[in-house]
Amino acid sequence: AIGYDARGVAAHVGALRRFIKVGAVDLLVAELGLYAVRPDLEGLGIPHLMRVMYPVLQELDVPFGFGTVRHALRQHIARLLGRHGLATIVSGVRVRSTLRDVHLDTPPTRIEDVLIVVLPIGRSMSDWPTGTIIDRNGP
Repeated sequence: AIGYDARGVAAHVGALRRFIKVGAVDLLVAELGLYAVRPDLEGLGIPHLMRVMYPVLQELDVPFGFGTVRHALRQHIARLLGRHGLATIVSGVRVRSTLRDVHLDTPPTRIEDVLIVVLPIGRSMSDWPTGTIIDRNGP
């Protein structure tokens, strides 16, 4: 997804429109990652990136943006996104993903203990389902 301002391309963020399963609920999200901003906007940080990208994410017609970060980044993300009301950090939820390389002697999935970052796009945060595991592999 590409966000624009008066000077042209301002930022981009990788957005994968997909279903995840939160607890027992299948949920359409834009999974977010790999972001960047134009060099003259770098000092404005992630909050500016998300403000620029928000209209583009709305065009994806998803209820939520979804991402994961390491626990070590909790304060950083909370300071940058949480205090501006752009996102909510959800803890206590593990994420199951399929491994890229599958071998006969190892499980085909991994379960990670990460922080979940949820951006309300088309619905309010109160509509985010409860659950202790998110399955990235969809329904």
